[in-house]
Amino acid sequence: MIAESTISQAVKDLFGQIEFQSEPAGLYDPLRYMIAIGGKRLRPRLCLLTYGAYADALGPEILEPAAGLEVFHTFTLIHDDIMDRSPLRRGHDTVWKKWNEDTAILSGDVMCIDAYKRIAQAPAAVLPQALALFSKTASEVCDGQQLDMDFEKRSRVGMDEYMQMIGLKTGVLIACAAQMGALIGGADSHSQQCLYEYGYNLGLAFQVADDYLDAYGDQKVFGKPIGGDILNEKKSWLTVKAQELGAAGLEEAMAAPAATPEEKATKIDRVKAIYDSVGVADKARAAIGDLSARAIGKASLARLDKESLDALKDFAHSLIGRTM
Repeated sequence: MIAESTISQAVKDLFGQIEFQSEPAGLYDPLRYMIAIGGKRLRPRLCLLTYGAYADALGPEILEPAAGLEVFHTFTLIHDDIMDRSPLRRGHDTVWKKWNEDTAILSGDVMCIDAYKRIAQAPAAVLPQALALFSKTASEVCDGQQLDMDFEKRSRVGMDEYMQMIGLKTGVLIACAAQMGALIGGADSHSQQCLYEYGYNLGLAFQVADDYLDAYGDQKVFGKPIGGDILNEKKSWLTVKAQELGAAGLEEAMAAPAATPEEKATKIDRVKAIYDSVGVADKARAAIGDLSARAIGKASLARLDKESLDALKDFAHSLIGRTM
């Protein structure tokens, strides 16, 4: 097993030293900018944790694929911010806002390509499986994003539909990270599948937590404006659950104008009051806890020593602790 302190330092070093080509600067500066403003790095960290459960040293054969997962995730953020019209990411201007939409689209494209280059540095013995896993995941993430956009045009979305969407948009990439590390580390297929399911359920918990924090979080901690999902009339977990519970006036409140700062504040407060009337916040926290427990249950079925399983439990708790 590789110590968590070693993994933490490796993640820090990895993204402190990551390089992209220098020219044309207009294409690659946004990549450097997005990596520099940071993030939780949860996907590469999880990849190294599961790898470390089966291997005893970190080298480029795992560090580059782990970095590729973060680079791919960052690519999706660049494009998501355009689609969501989000002005802030992690407390900084988004790429489309700082540069322009054309630059954001093209920089995102080259970031996706860069991610594949890094995944392709997996060991030759498992390279076909690593590329197949990553390609399947990348396609599913796009499926999830499209469903998310489709849901914006509908007045109602069922909870099963919503959970399928976030499973694709968020869950599969975290699941991929968990399996990728195990695959490269030499885990058996049973353990790989268990860890994939651990990551998938943890991804669901993480997305529900993100939806919760979008309405009830602290902007300084959350890193982007509170109430963005409400202003964009997105079908978040909170909205879907409130509809399921028959919350009165929700559709009308979500459709209210939000052209001025005053209208935006009024709309957010009005929708949150409706959420509060049916106890959606408490139900969201309960769902996050249930999904996290399910994830840990899946991990416990993998062939792991106690220290490795404890590390995965700690990782899960670190992701949802901000809401519990």
